[in-house]
Amino acid sequence: MSDTNGLITLPSRYSVEETLTRLEQLLQEKGIKLFAVIDHSGEAEKAGLEMPPTKVAIFGSPKAGTPLMVAVPSIAIDLPLKLLIAEDANGNVSVSWNAPEYVAARHGLPQELIANIAVIDKLAAAIAG
Repeated sequence: MSDTNGLITLPSRYSVEETLTRLEQLLQEKGIKLFAVIDHSGEAEKAGLEMPPTKVAIFGSPKAGTPLMVAVPSIAIDLPLKLLIAEDANGNVSVSWNAPEYVAARHGLPQELIANIAVIDKLAAAIAG
């Protein structure tokens, strides 16, 4: 796992599609809402461009996120949570996300509320295998 400038990246044992499917299943099991999937590579293809498979999943829970936004309204710019699932030029797939501590420090989030976003670390590890 690497952490650069607040971004954590973890290799995935699965393809982009498989990793995304694992995330969708895990979110459903945990009752977390998947708001959207942005298919960057699919949109690139529609524009006549090529890029390796790249998707961003946007998800969250109002029960977890609302207290954060009430405490520190600016954190809404970083919520809902996001995971980038991407394949590099060598065919390696990774999962990347904003480190909860980075987001908390960026917005001055009280320590007791960090757990509300720290769940992303466990979700990412679980889907990457």
